[in-house]
This record gives sequence, C-alpha cells and structure tokens, in this order.
Amino acid sequence: MTTIIDGKKVSKDILEEIKAEVETLKDKVVPGLAVILVGEDAGSQVYVKRKRKACADLGYNSEKYDLPADTSEEKLLNLLDELNNKPSIHGILVQLPLPKHIDEKKVIEKILPSKDVDGFHPMNQGYLLTGNPALEPCTPKGIMELLKRYNIDMVGKTAVVIGRSNIVGKPISIMLQREHATVTMCHSRTKNIADVIRTGDIVVAAIGRANFVKADMVKEGAVVIDVGINRLDNGKLAGDVDYDDMFDKVSAITPVPGGVGPMTIAMLMKNTLESAKATLK
Repeated sequence: MTTIIDGKKVSKDILEEIKAEVETLKDKVVPGLAVILVGEDAGSQVYVKRKRKACADLGYNSEKYDLPADTSEEKLLNLLDELNNKPSIHGILVQLPLPKHIDEKKVIEKILPSKDVDGFHPMNQGYLLTGNPALEPCTPKGIMELLKRYNIDMVGKTAVVIGRSNIVGKPISIMLQREHATVTMCHSRTKNIADVIRTGDIVVAAIGRANFVKADMVKEGAVVIDVGINRLDNGKLAGDVDYDDMFDKVSAITPVPGGVGPMTIAMLMKNTLESAKATLK
C-alpha cells in the first residue's frame, strides 16, 4: 500500500512544536523576521503573505517591507545593512525573484550569514558542503524532515536528484549524502535520464517540468519526493512527477499541493527560531 507523505500535516506538527518553544523563550527572546518584497509579482505576494501569517500565528516579531519595483539596488542594500544591525531581527528574507536591475548575488551576500534564514548565503552553503552547522535552505531541509518523520531509511540507499539548482538540487544531494545515501544528480543534459532515475530507491524531482517523471521511469517501491509546482493550462497545479500514473507503483510519494510546499515555510520559521536562540549563547 502506498504511503502519502503528508507535508501539510507534518508542517502543522512542526509549527505547533515551534509555537510551544517560542512560549518558553518569550522572557528571553522573541524571534524576529523581516520579510522584504520588491515589486508586485503575484506569486511572490502570495508566498510573502503566507510567511507573514506564519509569523503572526507563532508569536514572532514580524516586520514587512514592501518596496516598489523601481527601488534602487543601493536602497535595498542600505535597508539590509540596517536590518543586519537590528538586534530584534534574527532573520532576513528577501523574496525572490528580484527586478532585473537588482543584482541578486549582491543582495544574498549582503545579508549576515547568521540572519540568512533562506540558507542562500555562500558561507552557509559552504558550511553545509563541509559538514558544519549552518542555516540550511528551507526546501531541502523540509524534505529531509519529511523523510525522517516517515521513518524512510536512507542509509546505503540510492538516491536520484533531478535538478541541480542552488536552492534545491545541490543542497538536497549533500543532505542525502550526510545521511549515508549514495546520490546521483540528473539534469537537462543527462543522457538516458529515465534509466538513471530508475536506479533510485529515493527520487527527488526538482526540475520544473509538469508531470515529467512517469511510472515507467521509477523502480517498483521507490520513495518519490516531488518538489515541483507547475500551473497547467486548465489552471490546476501539477508537480514534476505524474502522481496518478505512478501512485500504485511506489512505496511513498508526496502530493502536489500539500507535500513539500508547506514544509518550506515551516523550515523558514524553524531557521528563524534557531537564529534567535543562537543569540542567547
């Protein structure tokens, strides 16, 4: 029988755990998150609204900065300097993508690594690569939490990661190796990609192509983690794997929506809490 890996339920459990811990810490520190949105991208506005709601639900100190699309790069960098030096703010999130006139790399590198709750700063990514404690990217961190909470054994397993982005593909490959999985990464230029995917005991799809992974591309009993969120012509959401096609073939699978997505925000909240707690040491 196939297990549905319910990210909605797990994220709710995690947020309840965070809320309880925030309550015990309130006399010492209140986690503070600054969320910056530049421009009026509809998708970004939805994500930012969810993040701010999570802050309110958990009792975080939440500061919002909604800047016009023509905000200069210098003005944004100056704001980041201010927030870096603000003791009540423990996490800084700049919603991506940014307008084209702003250098995303400069913005990411301007945020203090200790306040980089997205886990995108080169220092945090370097620490992750070398096995040192760091604020980890939220989506891969959420995937690992799902695998662990569903007691999915990773030791000695073959894991196939489809996609090599800095946000998901590369960090999740490192995290899986840390749990003693043997990892193969696929991408747009991988030859015989279906044959490679078929070797995976665990398959993580983060390629950004709707229903790309079909049932005949995965082995019997595989665990499939679908990171993709794609809007179809009929308006419905679809992941990177064909969920219905492979449901009876795999041992466990994440749905879209309700799988990995909710975990990303939960991990953002967890990173912010970790950053706040670090100031007490």
